Amino acid sequence: MKKRMLLLAIVLLVAGAMVFAQGQTDAKTAKGSKVINLWSFTDEVPKMMDRYKELHPEFDYDVKVTIIATTDGAYQPALDQALLAGGADAPDLYTAESAFVLKYTQGDMADYAATYKELGIDVDKLLKEAAIAQYTVDIGSNGRGLVGLGYQATGGAFIYRRSLAKQVWGTDDPKVVQAKIGPGWDKFLAAAADLKKKGIAIVSGDGDVWHAVEGASDKGWLVDDKLYIDPDREAFLDISKTLKDKGYHNDTQDWTDAWYADMKGIGPQPVFGFFGPAWLINYVMAGNSGGTKIGEGTYGDWAVCEPPAGFFWGGTWLLSNKNSKVKDAVGDFIEWVTLDSSNTGLQYYWANGTLFGEGGTKDVVASGTVMAKSDGRLDFLGGQNMFDAFIPAGEFATGRNKTQYDESINNIWRGQVREYTAGNKSRAQAIQDFKQQVFDNLGIEF
Repeated sequence: MKKRMLLLAIVLLVAGAMVFAQGQTDAKTAKGSKVINLWSFTDEVPKMMDRYKELHPEFDYDVKVTIIATTDGAYQPALDQALLAGGADAPDLYTAESAFVLKYTQGDMADYAATYKELGIDVDKLLKEAAIAQYTVDIGSNGRGLVGLGYQATGGAFIYRRSLAKQVWGTDDPKVVQAKIGPGWDKFLAAAADLKKKGIAIVSGDGDVWHAVEGASDKGWLVDDKLYIDPDREAFLDISKTLKDKGYHNDTQDWTDAWYADMKGIGPQPVFGFFGPAWLINYVMAGNSGGTKIGEGTYGDWAVCEPPAGFFWGGTWLLSNKNSKVKDAVGDFIEWVTLDSSNTGLQYYWANGTLFGEGGTKDVVASGTVMAKSDGRLDFLGGQNMFDAFIPAGEFATGRNKTQYDESINNIWRGQVREYTAGNKSRAQAIQDFKQQVFDNLGIEF
């Protein structure tokens, strides 16, 4: 613990010397206190703010936007320093993604977050009306109350090729495929064996499976402030080894050209499916399918079903500084983005692809109420309504097995798993090296 606190202090000192040139700042002329300082790691929420101002001309606040990418870990140290420094330039509204959100909702920087009730939001009433996915509430809450929510729901589904399902099982019906691949990893591996007989890989690489394994585990990486390896996460060693040894995947790593090639169907083996939320479909798979309409590449040859185990992957949470002088205004915007389930709230526009006009990208949102009255049909999925799978996906996901150190620990764990499956070290050595690297990098004892 002492080492972690020392590391935090060092990070903050380094952050104080950083030049914010890594970010992009769009500042308008200040009008006294009528200024909102918005910090984000992408331009997504700033664009929402622009649209909010267009739709609500009475909202006459100037918005000073600071965008600093998460590349090379630049965003968190800069945000931390800005919160610590306080003053007129301190963030009023800031975003955090799933990889590090717990640091700001429940961890080392959580004390800076205002509760949504302090922002004037009728939290209990709106949560119930909107039917917000519970995992997003759990992640955004601490002992003081709700301090952060997102607009997306990033519960994961299994996204599979229709033509390959028909080839192996004679149907592409999501209910049939769901029963073939789960529940549980034994059924998933049995399905992998069926597919392999036809020369088909069930997934592209073991990273596709990891998100589901991690997300479904009973406990997270820390228990009583010590490193803990949940049995489900330890079993990933064996799942990954089986996938590799039996040729059930193409041995790719996510976010590489080989992974994208498998989405196009041009890898060494045809790949049956990927695990992921709606954003993986919209912003990754669609653009790497080799087409833009049904019949081109793999576009339109996909469907979604419930996965062998519930999980979520990704997401952005909105928080407000408890020391902000413009809490009411920030609260109005946050409520519109995260809890307004009417047809004029951000989430309705987001779900139907109409935030900036007709024909935009449809996405899965945090509100079950909004999705129930929205059109989730996608050409990419052969006309399937994605909400049929993603509404229960959000219900199955849990946020109670996360820690503020997940990004770092996951990278170490996956590296050691690859060393083991490649035959470079024994299972026991991989686990031991994992423990040592976590201690060396984060000061967390086993």
